[in-house]
Amino acid sequence: MADLIGNVIQQIKDKDIKFIRLQFVDINGIPKSISVPFGSDEDLEDMIKEGMLFDGSSVDGFVEIHESDLVMKPDLKTMSLLPWRPEESGVCRFICDIYTPEGKPFEGDPRSTLKKSLEKIKDKGYSYNIGPEPEFFIVDEDEEGNPIPHDDASYFDVEPTDKGTNFRRKLVVDLEELGFEVEASHHEVAPGQNEIAFKFDKALKTADAVITFKQAIKAIVDNMGHKVTFMPKPFFGVNGSGMHCHQSLFKGDKNLFSDPDSETGLSQDALYFMGGLLKHSPALSAVVAPTVNSYKRLVPGYEAPVYIAYGLKNRSALIRIPAARGKGTRIEYRSPDPSCNPYLAFAAMLEAGLDGLKNKIDPGDPTEFNIYKLSNAELEEKGIKTLPTSLWEAYHAFEENDVIKKGLGSHISEKFLESKYAEWDEYRIQVFGYEQKRYMGL
Repeated sequence: MADLIGNVIQQIKDKDIKFIRLQFVDINGIPKSISVPFGSDEDLEDMIKEGMLFDGSSVDGFVEIHESDLVMKPDLKTMSLLPWRPEESGVCRFICDIYTPEGKPFEGDPRSTLKKSLEKIKDKGYSYNIGPEPEFFIVDEDEEGNPIPHDDASYFDVEPTDKGTNFRRKLVVDLEELGFEVEASHHEVAPGQNEIAFKFDKALKTADAVITFKQAIKAIVDNMGHKVTFMPKPFFGVNGSGMHCHQSLFKGDKNLFSDPDSETGLSQDALYFMGGLLKHSPALSAVVAPTVNSYKRLVPGYEAPVYIAYGLKNRSALIRIPAARGKGTRIEYRSPDPSCNPYLAFAAMLEAGLDGLKNKIDPGDPTEFNIYKLSNAELEEKGIKTLPTSLWEAYHAFEENDVIKKGLGSHISEKFLESKYAEWDEYRIQVFGYEQKRYMGL
């Protein structure tokens, strides 16, 4: 540990760092940070070892005012420069874990919640790997100040229709400076919609990366005079933004979801894991699609998953099995969107999958047809159920699901539900322009 601290301090001095940003997220996945000027080596070493005290009662989902003191401690492996900041400002960032003043991990810290779920498989020598695909819109404003898509391009379009190429080039360069391994970038289906896919990796590192990714993209595009939104459904009548999560379990170099001798190339473990995800998908929806707007995306007709089923290559099902096999074997869970807290979303999906393994939950046969074309009677005949259609339905499913609640812990579950109750109540009492236009003349 002493060597690691010494190396970090030396890097900070070599890079002429003047400010150190300590960052964590609240229960909704919103980044919070404090900037500390670099003083002496001794001061920095003390901060690394002892952490920094802060008021936890001012952070959503943390603690009440009578128990407000919490401590943030930097994870030294997460050190990175911030390429969107001016070079002369000399800023580096650490992602922190949150502790109580007694030195125990704080049970309301989303990052610690994911680490606790990962500990359950670490004893078996397993690792949980995830590759998310967060989509986003680049937006401008019309003359009245309303948001509009930056271009009219569609899937895989090129210049001049696609006006996002310069944005994506700058984003990829800066993301690579942050240590991302970018696999591809392209225009997505909807006008103004883009995607940058980064490499499959271990769940904790990937969750850190999603937070950094969203923060970086917003800052970089803002510096270019535009705005970015990760809102799941910012515009009516076009596709929304998802964050499909490719995932698998490994033991060392062995992919536990792969079985070259099976007809599909999938192992029994992969099937059971999928069984858990499918069984718990209504409750998972509250965590992976956590806003009232998320359910404007999860409707038929816009390539978003609605039906609780799995299929080989089938994009109309909740779970798709991409064609890659061997070490590349994975399942793609398609309902998450980029408004979710990745630490909680990844932990909840892992808990659901582990329940499938533990109880040998059979996912049934794959669905190899376009489910969108089925009538309600045909869906009922085939036993295909749908995801929740609103946040209200989703958080009630979460409330009744002991596996997911226990996996996230009582503190997170209670605070999360409180937050969702409040969000739904605030939403349901609003009167929108649509209602005024439709009903004013009654």
